[in-house]
Amino acid sequence: MVTLERLRPDHAEAVLAFERENRSYFTRSISDRGDAYFTGFAERHRALLAEQDAGVCHFHLVLGEQGTLLGRVNLVDVADGSAELGYRIGERAAGRGVATAAVREVCRLAAGTYGLRALTAITTCDNLASRTVLARNGFTEEGEVTIKGRPGLSFRRPLTPDDRA
Repeated sequence: MVTLERLRPDHAEAVLAFERENRSYFTRSISDRGDAYFTGFAERHRALLAEQDAGVCHFHLVLGEQGTLLGRVNLVDVADGSAELGYRIGERAAGRGVATAAVREVCRLAAGTYGLRALTAITTCDNLASRTVLARNGFTEEGEVTIKGRPGLSFRRPLTPDDRA
């Protein structure tokens, strides 16, 4: 249904177009990236690639059957066998199981390719779709957090050798 492709330099234009197209959609459930994100995108993209090259983050595009960019799924702050999961799926692909499939695949990559033992995630309490995706992928609620002034929840998922398959 979906494939993940590791972020590359030649993805910049497609990622920027995706973020622009979905900006108002994303701000309905998560905080806006702000105008500076878009005006300084080229430098930001280079910085993300440098973080990825350093092994502290793993960024992925979520692609549909025809190679259409449907979303992004990332593992950030990689340290001590763990990373924080983050993802965003564009409006056109929402509600079709894309996020669930992308998170399932990144869990497989995290356990196998990246050798991680656990993932964490956070979401606002009112983001039921994100909470559902996390639950469907074996994340369990850990506690309450505040996300940019909004009430949220933290989640954790241990990774096992079975996740590599």
